[in-house]
Amino acid sequence: MGTFLEMDYTVDSRDVDLFGLCRPSALMGILQEAATRASMALKLSGPEALEKYNALWMINRIWAEVDCPIRWNDKLTVKTWHRGASGASSYRDFDIYRDGVLIGQGVTSWVLVYADSHRLMRMKDLAEFQGTDGGELMKDIKLRRADQPDGWEESSLRPMRYSDTDINGHINNTHYADFACDALHLERALQGKFVRELQFDYTGECMAGETIRVDTAACGNRLFARGEGEDGSSRFDCVLTLENLA
Repeated sequence: MGTFLEMDYTVDSRDVDLFGLCRPSALMGILQEAATRASMALKLSGPEALEKYNALWMINRIWAEVDCPIRWNDKLTVKTWHRGASGASSYRDFDIYRDGVLIGQGVTSWVLVYADSHRLMRMKDLAEFQGTDGGELMKDIKLRRADQPDGWEESSLRPMRYSDTDINGHINNTHYADFACDALHLERALQGKFVRELQFDYTGECMAGETIRVDTAACGNRLFARGEGEDGSSRFDCVLTLENLA
């Protein structure tokens, strides 16, 4: 058995939407908190990476799926482990349990960048990664950029504000999910449905004071959103897969 961390979490009123369902951003936040606790256990949390290596953690891709909707007051256990590091990136896996039953899973891809230049740091030789991976628990899922649809529509402009920022000074990755869900009008799209699967690809940083344009598209039960800066540079892509409530 490899090295893993378990975190218990009760879904509270801040995590759910008007349907009583856990928002995509909240689910991403739960996984991120488990990842943060795991990095602290490895002595490689954000502040520790900055102090030891003058480096910042940055997520570049997240994928998650659940077999059933997660609701207010659900008691979750998240189990997480990393897959080691090769080159400049590292995968982290997650299993999601409710009342002891496996109901979902997730995978994230991370990089370390030097704080002064944002140049990628090679992680494969870091002592903190040696002998601490998930062993036989490690998934074989590889994350690739989600397929992009035709027929995009410009939906909204979204200013980036103080409340969107995180400890690294840029926009927190979970907030991109809120930008996308707002542009996709999930208050309508989720009537009688839930988000079964999500993927976000982070292609560029956003900072407070910027405004991004969020475009949307739909293809069957899949909803797409992408964010671009005022200069046309890509910031994120996402796809949500909906499923009917039982």
